[in-house]
Amino acid sequence: MPQLPRRMFLATSGLAMPGLARAQVWPARPITWVVPFPPGGITDNTARLVAQGLQPMLGQPIIIENRAGAAGSVGAEYVARAAPDGHTLLYGTQGTQAANLALYPSLRYDPLKDFAAIHALAATPNLLVSHPGRPWQDVAGLIAAARRAPGGITVASTGVGTSTHLSGEVFQSVTGVRFTHVPYQGAAKALNDLVSGTVDIMFDNPVTTAPLINAGRLRGLAVTAAARVPMVTEVPTLREAGVGGADSGSWAGMFAPARTPSAILARLADGVAQVMAEPALREAFAANGRQPLDGLRGEAFQDFIAAEVPRWRAIV
Repeated sequence: MPQLPRRMFLATSGLAMPGLARAQVWPARPITWVVPFPPGGITDNTARLVAQGLQPMLGQPIIIENRAGAAGSVGAEYVARAAPDGHTLLYGTQGTQAANLALYPSLRYDPLKDFAAIHALAATPNLLVSHPGRPWQDVAGLIAAARRAPGGITVASTGVGTSTHLSGEVFQSVTGVRFTHVPYQGAAKALNDLVSGTVDIMFDNPVTTAPLINAGRLRGLAVTAAARVPMVTEVPTLREAGVGGADSGSWAGMFAPARTPSAILARLADGVAQVMAEPALREAFAANGRQPLDGLRGEAFQDFIAAEVPRWRAIV
């Protein structure tokens, strides 16, 4: 068997050592997991559930750091510029990793080149909800009203590029209606204005909207997914309401800066897979309408994201 000259062997071994050494001692300190959205929302909640199960496996704390702004771009850019040593991670979504490319032409990071996809976490549908005093009683009535007065119905969102915004864009694209978008900075103000009647409708996750539907303060019109959600089983899916092809919502996953050693990425992916298999976590996900994205990791997850980019570019 041919052998490398001793000098060449030492030289090539030295090139491999830094990444190998980083992987062997990792994690050497607490891990920061950046959630690029405000605390208290479903993204923050999902990250904390996963971190709680993952940190005992890694032997270090996982600190959730909320860096909100520009539809998640502020936090995503921060992680893209972080050292690729496995100590700074991103909670990425369809906004930060796909739709923001279309929404922000001057985006200062490349979702496909600046990150390594580790493991998908969950998909979450939105609920289409309305102020209960509006004349439409269902999706068909809403569409009819929107066609009579294009742009006359206001749709709130938690910000440009968020899943609440994108679900509205998908609905309009499929049905051919036009709403007037009213973006807010977070869910609290948006929902307050919806309940008070300042705006007409909104797409938002079941965690925040289901209690308001059950209390009679909002009217649930449809679920943007293939199945109904447990908290409001009386609310039909969009397909049941007569609108096919408009399923949407949010998906999320764990990402690291590009060039993070493959051994670290594999260990994180294995850990996330174990956490996702825990019955307690799956029950917590199901209670809030979240669907675990099992088995979508590494290159397969990266390919999934690459396909999402043109999809959202065509919509927004």
